[in-house]
Amino acid sequence: MASVRTLPPQAHVFTAPKPGHRASLLPYMDSLEMYRQNAKKTQDPNIQWEFTKYLIATAESIDVEINGKVNEEAIRMKNTLLNEGVKWLKRLTSGTGIGKAGLPEAQFLLAEVYGGGRWGVTPDHDKAFSLYVQASKQNHDEATYRAAVCYELGAGTKKDFSRSVQFYRKAAALSEPASMYKLAMLLLEGTMGVQKNEREGITWLKRAAAVADEVHPESLHELAACYEKPAGMPGIIPDEGYAWELYAEAAGLGYAPSQYKLGHCYEHSSLGQEFDSKRSIYWYTKAAEQGDAEAELALSGWYLTGDEVLPQCNTEAYLWARKSAEQEHAKGEYAVGYYSEGKIHLLFICTSLKKHSWYWCTC
Repeated sequence: MASVRTLPPQAHVFTAPKPGHRASLLPYMDSLEMYRQNAKKTQDPNIQWEFTKYLIATAESIDVEINGKVNEEAIRMKNTLLNEGVKWLKRLTSGTGIGKAGLPEAQFLLAEVYGGGRWGVTPDHDKAFSLYVQASKQNHDEATYRAAVCYELGAGTKKDFSRSVQFYRKAAALSEPASMYKLAMLLLEGTMGVQKNEREGITWLKRAAAVADEVHPESLHELAACYEKPAGMPGIIPDEGYAWELYAEAAGLGYAPSQYKLGHCYEHSSLGQEFDSKRSIYWYTKAAEQGDAEAELALSGWYLTGDEVLPQCNTEAYLWARKSAEQEHAKGEYAVGYYSEGKIHLLFICTSLKKHSWYWCTC
């Protein structure tokens, strides 16, 4: 079972025109001005929110380089629009009248701006946390998840595992994918003060897997591991065939650990798969290209021995082992030491684990 990890925030991208340069931007600026005047006249926060999103999207679509040269006018225009966007966000987060709460979508986005120091805004984790909590009170799922992360890491507030788990539970109840996965792993592993409860953990893991996508594929991998266990788990009947299907689905979504798993299965004929060096190397390569240390080491092994679909190459074997070692992977470090002793014909000068220069090497 993989260790519990906190997923990173996802960047928010708005749909907008792609003007490219000032000449083609002018028609959009005319539309933007009409949109702006309408937003100023209305008291409807939803209309103002749509304008704000369009404003920010237009700003982010401006190319500040034309033919490889920085365009100062484009930079000024971009910054002006982003500054205006931040002002609208602040207006929307404070509410439109006495007793009216701010718009949760705007609170969440402004929190992201403060948290990441985007658009020229000075990073302020305290303000970000406060906005996440405000949006969470209105049941904004992603804001609730971010509030949980803040309590877990002590970002903008004191570290408080109990409060963190409360927010993870609330976000999971709102069907927020990362929170369902996080809560599942907490229950399965019994960490952060959570009493271990495998049955409930499996329930949440299945819910997370049901909505897995390219952004959140990890639940598929963990659920597959549960079905792979010979002894099984509460609510799970061991099924290697289904485990393979889940791994394959996660691998197809680009999840590196699952891609490594597929490569391993094809190499070692496990989970009902026949040995297939071509497919093994393919999936190891996909995972290694994403920096998966296990896959990097496995690929090193293929280069060391060679195969009909992959010519033997000592240089590549060493380089992939090196990549694994640079991530402090124990077996990768051992492999580098093994190669360095001259077990294969490589001569090199190693200045540090992070930096090296070659004197001579050959395949």
